[in-house]
Formats: sequence, C-alpha cells, structure tokens
Amino acid sequence: MPAAEAALAKVQIHSRLVAFLPRLRRFCHGLTGNADLGDDLLQATFERALSRIDQWQAGTNLENWVYKLASNLNIDRLRALRVRGVVIDIEEAFDLAGEDELARMEFRSELDAVNAAMVDLPPELRQVIAAVVLAGQSYREAADMLDIPIGTVMSRLSRARKFIEQRVNRAPSGMVQ
Repeated sequence: MPAAEAALAKVQIHSRLVAFLPRLRRFCHGLTGNADLGDDLLQATFERALSRIDQWQAGTNLENWVYKLASNLNIDRLRALRVRGVVIDIEEAFDLAGEDELARMEFRSELDAVNAAMVDLPPELRQVIAAVVLAGQSYREAADMLDIPIGTVMSRLSRARKFIEQRVNRAPSGMVQ
C-alpha cells in the first residue's frame, strides 16, 4: 500500500474512532458503574486503541475491537483493586456518611438504585448489559465482542435484568419512613 493510501486509511480509522466515542463512553460508564472511573477507562481505552491500531485487523469490526480493549482494561482494573484494595485519604474518611445514611441516599431515586445494582453486578453480567443496553449492540455483536455464544449473551442479559429489577424493587432495610 503506498504511503498516501496508508495515511488516508489511518485518518479514516481515527475519524471512525472519534465518531464512536459517545457510545464507548456509555459502555465504559456501564462497566465501571461510575462516571469518573468510566471517563478514566474511556481515556485509557482510547489511548490504547490509538497506540495499538496496527493490531486491529482490517475487515473486522473496529468498534467490537475497541469494546474488547475497554472490557480487558476494566478487568485489569478490577484485579488490581482486589490486590491493592481501596485507598481512602484519611482526611476524606471523616466526611464519609454512615451506613444508614448511605442506604437512604442509595434508595432516594430509582436511578440511584439502578446505578447501585449495576455496580454490584458480577463483571460478566455487567459486560453484557453494558454492551447491549448502554452501547446499543445487537446480541450477535455482543457475542462476537465478548467471544461467547449468542445464547450466553441472552442468558446473561436476562440474569442481569432480573438482578437489577430485584435491587430496584426491594424496600431499603432499616429506612425510616
């Protein structure tokens, strides 16, 4: 491929990646269950995609490749959290609300309850619901991205939806009414 064609192809790929950012952002937020962590994951994913674009195979789905990068980076983040644990600055620890206050705050709205349920979802269920519901992928696209059978996608999506529904519809324990 001549240099001019290669440069044009690279510009076209970069344009596709930029156009894909809003969907990727929703996917990253869904994986992490947190806007700040989601934006960090988005940045890391986009950086990795740009630095390793030569590893993407032309003719395959570029978006699925980027979703897979995000998913793998999130798995790495979760593994690192398990090893290191959560770090809290001692000054911030004094500002943390007690468990009763956190329970009231979580159930203040259905959206808060859904976000909390998304955080509690097992990673394999969170990946599927983020891909299908938040990123708008078809079952087939999600199956290809996650390298699992389409039936597994449907099963995990069903379990994830039931898990979230149960979390949203339960009454907060110990809440004063």
